[in-house]
Amino acid sequence: MSQSLDRALTLLAGLAQGAKTLDQLAEEVGVHKTTVLRLLRTLESHHFVRREGTRYYRLGSALFDLASQALEDRDVRRSSAEALAALNERTGHTVHLATYEDGEVVYIDKYEGRHSVRMYSRIGKRAPLHCTAVGKVLVSAMPRERREALARGIDYVVLTPNTISSPEAYLAELDKVAARGYAVDNAEHEDFIHCVAAPIRGGGGEVLAAASMSVPKVLLDYEGLLALVPELLAATKEASVHSGWTENGKGQ
Repeated sequence: MSQSLDRALTLLAGLAQGAKTLDQLAEEVGVHKTTVLRLLRTLESHHFVRREGTRYYRLGSALFDLASQALEDRDVRRSSAEALAALNERTGHTVHLATYEDGEVVYIDKYEGRHSVRMYSRIGKRAPLHCTAVGKVLVSAMPRERREALARGIDYVVLTPNTISSPEAYLAELDKVAARGYAVDNAEHEDFIHCVAAPIRGGGGEVLAAASMSVPKVLLDYEGLLALVPELLAATKEASVHSGWTENGKGQ
């Protein structure tokens, strides 16, 4: 990667955290302010960065436009939208749509719950595979050899007392997910939230994405969470049909 491109991307990543001054950005990138200013002016001319007042810089509209176009290009996001929005409306709980990318979960859509508790996730956010229900669904759908290689290469960061912490435990959990057709995150990623997730399939039966329902534990206990599984499976089945899947596993 060219040095200028690397620095420009570092600037954008820094600005994603909020407005910053030229001095702050120069310190983050580790170069003189004149170099940073030159990069900022180029980014500003293409609307990737905008000035706020005389001192601060923020991300510009071009970046959000690109992100929106990239999301719209994900066919599964469009084809599953109606079913997932309806699930969110019926239950009042937060619904996520996620895909696998470079060893992580990426949230590509989110329907906020009607409760006041807000969670970590947002569209474009990445999350670990070993402690999210959507991650378990996506990995369990992979061929066994790839699944095992991936499981043995994960850094098992423990986020809550319930987080899976070894490849052996993770592989055993993936077998359960594959057998029953859905996954559970029993407060493994965030200790006050638990989730259920299920696959959305395409025309050849392949798993395109995973959809989940996330509920604060204070609103619903574990048994109550499991009682939502039929609702989730009905929604992911509908989303799969809209994505080309049929009962016999062949596309429409």
